[in-house]
Formats: sequence, structure tokens, C-alpha cells
Amino acid sequence: METLADLGETELLQRLKCYAPPGQFSDDTALINTGATGLLVNSDVLVEGIHFSNCTVPPCDLGWRAVAANVSDLICSGADSVIGITVTLVAPPSTPWSWVASVYEGLQQALKVCSAELLGGDCSAGKERLLAVTALGKAGLLHLHRGRARPGDMLVTAGPHGLSRLGLALLRSEVLPQGTTIPENLRCEAIRAHRRPSINLDLVQSLLVTHPPGLPWRLAGTDSSDGLLKAVRSICHSSRCQAVLNRSCLPRASGWPAGGIWDHWCLEGGEDFEPVLSLPPSWAEAWLCDVPDAVCIGSMQTGPATAIWTSGEELADNLSFRHFQ
Repeated sequence: METLADLGETELLQRLKCYAPPGQFSDDTALINTGATGLLVNSDVLVEGIHFSNCTVPPCDLGWRAVAANVSDLICSGADSVIGITVTLVAPPSTPWSWVASVYEGLQQALKVCSAELLGGDCSAGKERLLAVTALGKAGLLHLHRGRARPGDMLVTAGPHGLSRLGLALLRSEVLPQGTTIPENLRCEAIRAHRRPSINLDLVQSLLVTHPPGLPWRLAGTDSSDGLLKAVRSICHSSRCQAVLNRSCLPRASGWPAGGIWDHWCLEGGEDFEPVLSLPPSWAEAWLCDVPDAVCIGSMQTGPATAIWTSGEELADNLSFRHFQ
């Protein structure tokens, strides 16, 4: 008998595609045509012991993270505004009300930043705490899909990667490589990134204002919630192109150590919630000038749907976050 552990998330989603319209599972959000304005819908779930722990994420920050994760998917699919969310809460009967109230306070704080509302939801008793959020946003002029990258595009992203994973390591008192010194400002930045990731509400507007006149409105994009490398690979797979990454241009934070586990966390740490975009060169260069933390990490070329270094070496596929594993 096959189990979810045997399948893994990628194969599970591949098999579930037959129950939905063609192309519905190709991005992180579903686009529903409601007339003049399309509706973008996304769902995400946080499970205690897998996605969060009271030891690492206070309940108020959990609420914030739940909104940030969903809104990141909406924005990186082209939403120009967030309407609101519904929330399903599952928790043991012994859960203190103060914990629940703090979670919803964090939800409200993040919603306020997005000018969005709590629209409703549901609750149930269960053995483990679980927070499931469905977010709704209005589709704007840009339609970001993973399958629209083309050979010759530049691969760009905004903000350093790996901070959330470092924050988790610090909060769990993980043993870091011998001789590693983490500056205090980097420690604080990493813990903040893990507990309260930023919400990039300006992404769509920045892409609109940097679009070169006369250039087709074609771009590919997703977010790095499951890691930078997985985001790049998802664009490769959907667009049937090969990504060439420049190791020296990885989006590292100031003071970030070099090599080894640090490159791994930068590439595959996950939960950084930053946009990863494939843009025509003229658009990419204008966007890089407009967004302070933006960096070009590589390019797209004709070839197998894989990611390689500029040296030609293929990146190993064994370290990113995997569901059911």
C-alpha cells in the first residue's frame, strides 16, 4: 500500500491534479474570473510540531506568520490588494484562551498592515494545534505564473535568504559549525525574520513602474516559502527551461558566513517569503535599480528543467523541506 510518505508532496499534488481543472495546480494561488477583477485565492496550514512550536514562535507571532505566508503567495501571483482571510483553528480542549487570543491578535496586526479583514472561519477540537488560513486578493494588471519564464531571462529576488532558518537554529540552540561567530545584529535580524517575516506589499507596484515601455507584459514568478532553490526549480519545471545560478551572487545577509551549511540555508532554508522572478533583461535591470535589496542570482537558458551552477554542476536535490517525509 502506498503512503503519503512514499509519495511526497510533489507526487501527491501531481495525482490530485486530475480532480481540478487543467492548470489549476500549477501555481500557489487559484485565479477565479469574477468579471472585471479576478479573485486570487490561496490556502496554507500551520501544524504544531511541524511548522511551529511554542518554544520558537510565540502565539502572537504565529498569527502574524500565518497571514504573511498566505499574503506572500497572493502578492507573488500578482495580487494588487488583499481582501481578507478565513481562519480554521484546531486545538486541544486544554488550550488556554490566552493562547488563542494572542494568535488572533497577531493575525489582526498583520491584516492591518495589509488593509485586510478577518472574514470568518471555523474551529474544532483536536489532538494538535493547527491553524489553516485561506486568503483572498484582487488580481491586478500583472499575472505572475511560474510557467512564463523564457531563455535569456534574468533570475532576480528581493531580500536575503536563509535568515529564517538561522533564526530557527538560534531559537532551538542548534550547534553551529565550529568557529562560527554570528554578529549580534545578524542574530536579531534572523530571529525577527523567523518570527515576523516581512510582507512585500510593494512588489506589484515596483514591477509596474519599472516595466520598460513597449516590452510585452511577460514574467514568471513565485515566492521562496519552501526555499529559494525550490522556487527556482518550480519555475524551471513549469517553464521547461534551465536555471543557471551564480554562487557568488546568492542573496546573503550582511555578516552572513560563507560556504557549507550557510550556502545550504541560503538556498534551501525556507520560510523567507521573498519573490523569485524571471524577467526579460531590460525589465530586470530596471527593477534591480528600483528595489534596494534586490539581486540577480542567475539566468534562464534552454535545457533540462533543472538548476545548475555557472560551472555546469547540477545542484543537489536532497536538502529542501519536504512534506510527509
